[in-house]
Amino acid sequence: MNILVVGGAGYIGSHMVKLLGRKGCTVTVLDNLSSGHADTVLAADLVEGDLADIAMLDELFSDHSFDAVMHFASSILVGESVSDPAKYYRNNVTNTQNLLDAMLQHDVKQFIFSSTAAIFGEPEYSPIDEAHPKAPINPYGRSKWMVEQMLEDFDHAYGLKSICLRYFNAAGADPEGELGERHDPETHLIPLLLQAASGKRDGITVFGRDYDTDDGTCIRDYIHVSDLCEAHWLAIQKLQAGSGSGCFNLGNGNGFSVQQVIDVCRKVSGRDISVIEGARRAGDPPLLVADSARARSELGWQPHYHDLESIVCHAWAWENKKGD
Repeated sequence: MNILVVGGAGYIGSHMVKLLGRKGCTVTVLDNLSSGHADTVLAADLVEGDLADIAMLDELFSDHSFDAVMHFASSILVGESVSDPAKYYRNNVTNTQNLLDAMLQHDVKQFIFSSTAAIFGEPEYSPIDEAHPKAPINPYGRSKWMVEQMLEDFDHAYGLKSICLRYFNAAGADPEGELGERHDPETHLIPLLLQAASGKRDGITVFGRDYDTDDGTCIRDYIHVSDLCEAHWLAIQKLQAGSGSGCFNLGNGNGFSVQQVIDVCRKVSGRDISVIEGARRAGDPPLLVADSARARSELGWQPHYHDLESIVCHAWAWENKKGD
């Protein structure tokens, strides 16, 4: 297959590019490098460009005969989406339509979309399955939900087939140590804890210890980035086999509390990690766990790194490598 990976220089996208190369695919990465890193693009051609550039997209699709497109290029910071919603609707919605328009103009009809659990909003029940009501509570989640609805309409009107993969908490790093998280600023719990363990930051803040959970801290579903990429590979194979469009929730299926994550990070690193006690954050539900039964049954997906310690071990190896 000849695949275009948009956002392939970012955290999840770069891991996906590595997997596609292993599978024998020809890969082209399109990335504006606003948050990605050119040196993470392994075994692929990198085109530096922005989805806002319609002429560039037309030239790119004219020069290549893509079989499918994978989209990892969304803006993803919830807080920023509240303070600057225009950026999120422009990049996540308008620019995605630019990409879909280019695909249709060049008769590319298979699309894998990196979506998010944020489309569900405050959970009404847990674990969260695909039928859960969609009621996003911030512009980030709304922008992703808009794209999912757009894709449904594009399927009905134009025959563009898509699979939306809704992540919960992506975590970990390439087991071979070549890739990992390099966000700036970093907002994810595990790399923040490991940066504290390695001395790059003073500590971390726990936002609330009075939730209705066993230890009082929030519970989240952490999924290894390599397992995420495997789900994308299975999804693209499903489309290649002639499947219709679909949506799948991707998670470990096991919830881990903030305190459990702290304890495992301390164990794996062998370091103490300073913790500051903070107040609850608005919009933080006590429990967010995915029901991935549909992905397991319809995609044949099975997470390989379902235990938290493996996820943290790979992230710690990457954190140490970054510090070399």
